[in-house]
Amino acid sequence: MEREARGDAELSRDFEAVMEAHEGALLRYATGLLRDAHAAQDVVQNVFVKLFRSRPAARAAAAYSVRAWLYRVAHNEAVDYLRHEGRLRSLHENHGREAALRKDKAGGAGGDGRMELALQCVDRLDAAEREVLLLRLQEGLSYREISRVTGRTEGNTGCLLHHAVRKVGSMVRRMDALEAGRPPPGQTLKLF
Repeated sequence: MEREARGDAELSRDFEAVMEAHEGALLRYATGLLRDAHAAQDVVQNVFVKLFRSRPAARAAAAYSVRAWLYRVAHNEAVDYLRHEGRLRSLHENHGREAALRKDKAGGAGGDGRMELALQCVDRLDAAEREVLLLRLQEGLSYREISRVTGRTEGNTGCLLHHAVRKVGSMVRRMDALEAGRPPPGQTLKLF
């Protein structure tokens, strides 16, 4: 009985350490997918509930990255949430609130507003491209970890990242040109 209590206390400490290490990053990731901070909190809570329930199995699977497992479960929970709430068509409704969150996270993004411009461009990507871009740039996951989280192959992950970066770069260049009163790249200025 005493050994069980000691084992439970150790599991509890391990669980708390995992929560402290990954909760913030999972909240950022889920918020980026859902565009709703409250829903992201629910998703992350469900991730940790699943981790807690599977704690004996999680220890046995120590060879598998806990980080990748957490992101995969967060991804699945977010997709389930989107399906349940019918949010697939309304991902961009909370754009203003999300932009403010990102601006605060970036430290005020003052200066010439290029950070804000880039974040607006990221919001215009399709969901798959936005997801892999956020996992790579915001969370620092490797291609292998991203492929585990999303269920895509590493090659597909690399392809999505490549196209996402090109699209964001192209959008930023076009928006810069429009703000400066120049025609966007590849177009001529029509005077009449």
